[in-house]
Amino acid sequence: MILVKPRPQGTTLPRLCILTDLCCLCSHRALSHAPTSLHINQTQHCKLLPGMVSSQAQLCRSNLELMQTIVQAAREVKKTCQKTFSDMRWNCSSIDIPIDAQKYPPDLERGTREAAFVYALSAATISHTIARACTSGDLRLCSCGPMPAEIPEPGYRWGGCADNLHYGLIMGSKFSDAPMKMKRAGSHANKLMHLHNSEVGRQALRDAMVMKCKCHGVSGSCSIRTCWRGLQDLREIAMDLKTKYLSATKVVHRPMGTRKQLVPKDIDIRPVRENELVYLQSSSDFCIRNDKQGSVGTQDRQCNKTSMGSDSCDLMCCGRGYNPYTEKLVERCHCKYHWCCYVTCKKCERIVERYVCK
Repeated sequence: MILVKPRPQGTTLPRLCILTDLCCLCSHRALSHAPTSLHINQTQHCKLLPGMVSSQAQLCRSNLELMQTIVQAAREVKKTCQKTFSDMRWNCSSIDIPIDAQKYPPDLERGTREAAFVYALSAATISHTIARACTSGDLRLCSCGPMPAEIPEPGYRWGGCADNLHYGLIMGSKFSDAPMKMKRAGSHANKLMHLHNSEVGRQALRDAMVMKCKCHGVSGSCSIRTCWRGLQDLREIAMDLKTKYLSATKVVHRPMGTRKQLVPKDIDIRPVRENELVYLQSSSDFCIRNDKQGSVGTQDRQCNKTSMGSDSCDLMCCGRGYNPYTEKLVERCHCKYHWCCYVTCKKCERIVERYVCK
């Protein structure tokens, strides 16, 4: 049963720029706005998910369980992006716009480094969420990842349930890349850029597979460890992609041999590296509001007076200065452990000083 309020007869959900350069992000935006009560368990429920191209809709109809996971991933993209850039002038606010808006703001529409990051994060997040869903048993068409072929060191043994990254990458790329492979999906340069950055996101995911272990032994001696391959948390992967964002390479669409390719604008003697984010258009400095550039500005943004980083009041406020204000915080304090087994605390109030940009 689907727990969604029915639409009035004769109305449709917005198509959300299905045939533009930002098809993939339109899909993610639309799905991130899907009601939390939405349970996709019948093929007709796929019609309630706007913004998808035909191949994505087909994937939904043939794999309803997977689509539920993809909706979850879309929400995670928005939350993770905004948290990762909370200390920057550009704070991913443009990914959280009204569902009925016809297109993304220019910061994500013009082939900027911000668009590069969002595409990479979207691709990584969807595959990460699917891989973890296999491990947790939420998807019946996949299970734990395979055991590593190499023999573990003495005191170690393979076991547990590995994250199924292989399945996550296959199904994630089918959904994420589908819009960019449409003939009418925008300019060739933008399609190449988005496909490249999506693959960078998936490569960051491959690099995030680490060995995780659980100890066994008498009294916690850890005489033997059971280990498996697992993915790092999405937050760590997003921070890796943020580093790539900061060092992204500006490219141009130029004939190379028999076809046009993306090559570095300033260093066109080498091809684009597989692990670097690329962008076509320079970004605004995001200091002041500029709708044509997709900048919301930093007025009224909170800044850190003592920081030397990007969240400092000098950098965040772009030299305009800042205003102080005070805030009352209520916290647990004077906590005491009682045998056995509970803790009691008092509530303490303290006044903290905050700062916002002029």
